[in-house]
Amino acid sequence: MVDFDRIWNTKLFHVGQDQSITVAQVTVALVVLIGGLLFSSIASRLVGRRLRRGRISEAAADVAQKVIFYTLLVAVVFTSLRLLHIPLTMFHFLGGAVAIGFGFGAQNIINNFISGWILIAERPVRIGDLIELEGNLGRVERIGARCARVRRTDGIDMLVPNSSLLENPVVNWTLVDHRIRTTVRVGVAYGSPTDQVAALIRQAVEEHDDVLPEPAPDVIFEDFGDSALVFDVYFWSNVDSEMELRRVRSAVRFRIDQLFREAGIVIAFPQRDVHLDTLMPLEVHVRRD
Repeated sequence: MVDFDRIWNTKLFHVGQDQSITVAQVTVALVVLIGGLLFSSIASRLVGRRLRRGRISEAAADVAQKVIFYTLLVAVVFTSLRLLHIPLTMFHFLGGAVAIGFGFGAQNIINNFISGWILIAERPVRIGDLIELEGNLGRVERIGARCARVRRTDGIDMLVPNSSLLENPVVNWTLVDHRIRTTVRVGVAYGSPTDQVAALIRQAVEEHDDVLPEPAPDVIFEDFGDSALVFDVYFWSNVDSEMELRRVRSAVRFRIDQLFREAGIVIAFPQRDVHLDTLMPLEVHVRRD
């Protein structure tokens, strides 16, 4: 017992001129720090889970969870320093060295950390948004302290640095609402009644339940193609994913094909007519093998 008391009260180092730090103080500070870290994590998760069960959105609940966690963490760190009787003023002389270290070694980490808080505060990209970044289309599932997790339409998760979401062009398909405009192109054979073609295309689009009536679908006679009369139909749909939008376009194409078959309108396909221009008649020989 005497040895334990001696070890427990052993002085490790001095702070200032008359303040010493013992094993007991360090142990208690570490216990408070580790316990406080666990408490901060559990408490913030419980609050976030409780908020998600209410009427608060996923993004707002995630922001509240992060704010609570970091606030409790800062309080725990300050409490640990107070238990060690370490004044914050003693860290002033480390300011220059820490700044240089951060400048060289942690520049990207700090940049992504600050970018994450900007994303949370300004919310140009939110959890659940459908975004397109550098040709990749996916849905934002999480915005962390360093990076955001985006699940692509093919099911692959991307870890995108937060700074990339601020510094690079990002197309947010659902920033304001879930309405997305799309188009379907179809070509019909030359000689087809163009007015009837346009009417049937409009009918196929308007019959679909997921196509919004306003703004109204717009059928455009786009071009006289090499092998077809080209029509484009533009319409708006209220969808939550790219796959749903593909299903809408697919259903519209099926309906267009059905209406064209019933009306006897032929969907064009590439073809070429070859004309021979010769000065002399061609000699044709028929051989029997």
